Amino acid sequence: MDSKAKLAIIGLVAATGIASLQAGTPAHAQSGAASWYGPGFQGRRTANGERFNTHAYTAAHRRLPFGTRVRVTNTSNGRSVVVRINDRGPYVGGRVIDLSQASARAIGIHGVAKVRVSRL
Repeated sequence: MDSKAKLAIIGLVAATGIASLQAGTPAHAQSGAASWYGPGFQGRRTANGERFNTHAYTAAHRRLPFGTRVRVTNTSNGRSVVVRINDRGPYVGGRVIDLSQASARAIGIHGVAKVRVSRL
């Protein structure tokens, strides 16, 4: 692969944030908006096939593998929670993670809030 192709791939990775949560990279955190989803999805199948439980500490992320554990920190109050990725999303632009209702409540989110997501 020539150097132009390598630079193009690096630029694409940086622009999309794909490397931002890959284990073993120095930049293993991602910041952005988080929202939550709850009662209307209770019992429905998540992308990994399990039933959604609004009371469990789970979340939806666009790219992280199912089963990955991440620490989500509410940047406005410093509270954090560890969640397991079991679904895909969020599908609203500008958001980096969708939390279950229990996860959002644990860190004081009642709508949309700015968070930092760190892969464990």
